[in-house]
Amino acid sequence: MSASRSETTSALGPDEPDREGAGLDDSAPVPGSELLAALLDGMDAALCAFDAGGTITHWNREAERILGWSSEEAVGRRGFAGWAVRTADAGEVQGRLMAAMDAPGRQVHEFALLRKDGGRVLVRTQSARVLGADGKPAGVYCAFSEVHAQIDLERSIALSEALFDDASWGVVLVDVDLRPTVVNSYAARALGAGRTSPLGRPLGELVVQGVEELEGALHHVLAEGAPRGLAELWVTLSTTQGERRRCWRSGFLRLASPLAEEPVPLGVGWLFHDVTESKLAEQEADRLRFRSSQLHRAGRAAAECEDSMEAATAYLDFALAGFADHALLDLMEPDGERLVRAAATPSGAPGPCVPVVGGGFPVRYPPGHPALQAADRNGSVRASAPASAAATADWAADRQWPRDAVHVLCTVLRSRGRTLGVVTFLRGASRPAFERADAMYAESVAVLAAASLDLAGRAEE
Repeated sequence: MSASRSETTSALGPDEPDREGAGLDDSAPVPGSELLAALLDGMDAALCAFDAGGTITHWNREAERILGWSSEEAVGRRGFAGWAVRTADAGEVQGRLMAAMDAPGRQVHEFALLRKDGGRVLVRTQSARVLGADGKPAGVYCAFSEVHAQIDLERSIALSEALFDDASWGVVLVDVDLRPTVVNSYAARALGAGRTSPLGRPLGELVVQGVEELEGALHHVLAEGAPRGLAELWVTLSTTQGERRRCWRSGFLRLASPLAEEPVPLGVGWLFHDVTESKLAEQEADRLRFRSSQLHRAGRAAAECEDSMEAATAYLDFALAGFADHALLDLMEPDGERLVRAAATPSGAPGPCVPVVGGGFPVRYPPGHPALQAADRNGSVRASAPASAAATADWAADRQWPRDAVHVLCTVLRSRGRTLGVVTFLRGASRPAFERADAMYAESVAVLAAASLDLAGRAEE
């Protein structure tokens, strides 16, 4: 007994404590065999191993789950014949598995194996040789999984690669800090950047306007989950060509780790499609329908007016809805030299366009005034104030307009080949500048108003 004691102490070494008879504390290293068993049983794939003679030496829990045979029942058997493979197929299966001993790298095969309950399952195997201490093949290990599970995994990987390659939708993965981590080709083009340059950057560096709504949607998905429907987000992007306003129809998915016991958010999958052109077309169609309806209503209202000036201002009142904040009506004197203010909307607050009480006075428009230009060109003139607030107020006051006017559209009143005057539409800072489509609408209103005014002139003649 003493000899055994001394041998044990000698084996531990002079500087190592004798742990015989003493309990090991929690910090003691895990024995190699127990660690190997834990690693094998914790694998997501089924694994078995054969020695050089074809005898099973390892069998993990996933293999037991798939086939139903426990480790005690499998380890020590020679091959799969008669229990995990039909006898008629055993030779071929065993030969293909053990052939990995003679070839470097991995070999992939598909086999039909038998469950313990008698059912069959198609598995995909990856086998490779195991080298011994002398560098010679000592056996084979074989990892296998059910084919349908493997195909599902491959489909998921293929789908991910397709989405992040050149999908017809933009795909962006955003982490919990709302910074892009993966951007596909479509999204990179939409953001006006490369596939790597947006990574790790705040969204505010990519989106000039609309980033608050986008980040709010991402926060909601992280906290509450994905919404049921799609959302349309209007954003303004800063590019080398200037700012671009775009509409993105977006869907969101909360990403959680499949490896955690409880869902742990990894971020958000953001999918979007640029629908700017279709949305602008829809808006334009809605605008045209509304303006056509307003002209129809204005015509019916003007037809009930006994006074021609009242009929002309009725057209202007209906045109103002959703179009402008103010309207001014200036008529040309008989000599054709000056314009006289005939009607206007209140300058302090919104209101109808009413005739000037007691008749108007000639307006002192300076040379080059937009109203004078419209009269000279027999067309429409658009203009906008400078950017600074002080310059805007002076700009409007110098041109005899309300001080809050920022954008102007002047169009001529023509009837029977004569210029009858000029109508001016004004917008404040809350509205966009007038566009070509707005000028065409104003010209349609001006034609109707001019016809009413000319009718009054003919009646006086």
